[in-house]
Amino acid sequence: MAHPVHRPRRLRRSAALRDMVRETRLSPTDFIYPLFVVEGRDIRRPVSSMPGVFNLSVEHAVQEAKLAKSLGVPSVILFGIPDHKDAEGTQAYARDGIVQRAIQEIKAAVPDLQVIADVCLCEYTDHGHCGVLDGQHVANDATLPLLAQMAVTCAQAGADIVAPSDMMDGRIGAIRKALDEVKLTDTPIMAYSAKYASGFYGPFREAAQSTMKFGDRRGYQMDPGNVREAIRETALDVEEGADFIMVKPALSYLDVIRALRENFDLPLAAYNVSGEYAMLKAAGQNGWLDYERVMMEVLTSIKRAGADLVITYHALEAAKLL
Repeated sequence: MAHPVHRPRRLRRSAALRDMVRETRLSPTDFIYPLFVVEGRDIRRPVSSMPGVFNLSVEHAVQEAKLAKSLGVPSVILFGIPDHKDAEGTQAYARDGIVQRAIQEIKAAVPDLQVIADVCLCEYTDHGHCGVLDGQHVANDATLPLLAQMAVTCAQAGADIVAPSDMMDGRIGAIRKALDEVKLTDTPIMAYSAKYASGFYGPFREAAQSTMKFGDRRGYQMDPGNVREAIRETALDVEEGADFIMVKPALSYLDVIRALRENFDLPLAAYNVSGEYAMLKAAGQNGWLDYERVMMEVLTSIKRAGADLVITYHALEAAKLL
């Protein structure tokens, strides 16, 4: 064997060298931190399947938003959980709804924090589906005006970005039209463009209290086996006026993140979802792996795949390490 001329190990010899040549870097500015806001006062209720995550009343959500900003995390995404749910999810688009009030309070307290409003009906409907029903079928076109109303009321409350996660056909165009009609032309839309019907959402259902009374979401969320469909879905969102695109989940869909990065030049977010978070927490608590090391490895892998932004429940812990 010839004497090695090329020795890649030279650049791995020390921490300083490894840092010098690192290709993918994490920063707190990459993160978007999810918050679950509930009615009431002085509520900080642990989510049992997501250690470190809480249902928060508005004043506690404000404190959590302040903490995120102090750690260099520039954005939060809000999920509202109302006391009252009905078939049409009316609290989703009520001007005094829980998420609209939370937006107002957070923006008043932390004006420089970017507040993103998740736009979907699943937390607000008594059946748990992401749209209104026609029998036991989610009615796509009847849902669009309600999503548009929710986006408008959230933007009017002060949301910097609206993020439709429902996966109804045509919702980006409907929301863009509704925002433009009320002179909110500068409000960006972060489209959940490739949102898969995933088993990794389980803990989120507890956090958002959005478990379905019947059926599942496979009729509107994407099949996990498809990547070409993700490109098509994203192209439609871009055509309808999306300003950001997203892949959800992230960790089992790194190939989809890469495919969208190679096909689109819009800012790309990836949602490191509740099940991905819960697995790491459980393994770390059981001593099966080094939680902090694996957390940073996972977040790095999502960025390395091509994401510009990562929505993650790890945001504050990762920001502290960075």
